[in-house]
Amino acid sequence: MQRRYVTVDVFTDRAFGGNPLAVVLDAGGLSTAQMQAIATEFNYSETTFVLPPQHAGNDAQVRIFTVRSEIPFAGHPNVGTAFVLATEAAKPPPRLKFEEKAGLVPVEILLEQGRIVGAELTAPQPLKRLTQVSAEQAAACLSLSAADVKTDRHAPQMASVGLPFLMVEISSREALRRAKPDAAAFARTFPLDGSDAVYFYTRDVPAGEKPLDLQARMFHPGASGLSEDPATGSATAAAAALLADLDDARDGEFKLRIGQGVDMGRPSLLLTRVKKQAGAIASVHVGGGCVKMMEGTLQVAGEGG
Repeated sequence: MQRRYVTVDVFTDRAFGGNPLAVVLDAGGLSTAQMQAIATEFNYSETTFVLPPQHAGNDAQVRIFTVRSEIPFAGHPNVGTAFVLATEAAKPPPRLKFEEKAGLVPVEILLEQGRIVGAELTAPQPLKRLTQVSAEQAAACLSLSAADVKTDRHAPQMASVGLPFLMVEISSREALRRAKPDAAAFARTFPLDGSDAVYFYTRDVPAGEKPLDLQARMFHPGASGLSEDPATGSATAAAAALLADLDDARDGEFKLRIGQGVDMGRPSLLLTRVKKQAGAIASVHVGGGCVKMMEGTLQVAGEGG
């Protein structure tokens, strides 16, 4: 059986930027092992598999695989999958609702002059602030010193709105650029709260990178050792929620423009919105642009057709 796939670059408005994603559109009948093998073959940070919804009123069941394992939720896979399904539809819907292991994920389709340009997801879970680690331990994971870690707003802390990450604020753009993953320090730190990844950011954004509010990077285990992700929507959403939660304002909508992937040559722009009511986080959103890159078919060994 020939199965269609589309690849897109997510959180960008131009080809060869953002984070690549493969979307397998005809995933019915594939086993978990086959999905994992296909994701490993694509070798992107994630691959999604679109299945019929299990409940009426939802648009699709979406399963998300890294090159190593299935995960319950991720940012750019939702944004990219929604973009692909909307562009494939005869009559593009204004929003989609995906069933995922972390829960239901609503995704709004973004239009510019009537053209589909991207999508914005709503995080499936409330903000969870989990284990804190020392500045020294977090810095070691990044081959930095404790002096490069800022702790005035928050200590390095695990946070999640569907997928957990270690959140670390870095003191300068120069230190952010200088960071490298340290395998021994990662092994001492992770797994922690179900995570094996570090998302780190700085408020020290130079004039040439404005109007960004933050620049960020993310390190995690890849197919062969530690690697960097060019755009991490789930981590960005958790970071935005954490920062809004720490803000003294009890009500309002907090918006951020966050860059990622710049230092690895795949610049990305992630736009976040966090709604806060009576001192509590009410909803968390992250979105951005998408660019269709490739399409084709695949056939799994042993299948007919």
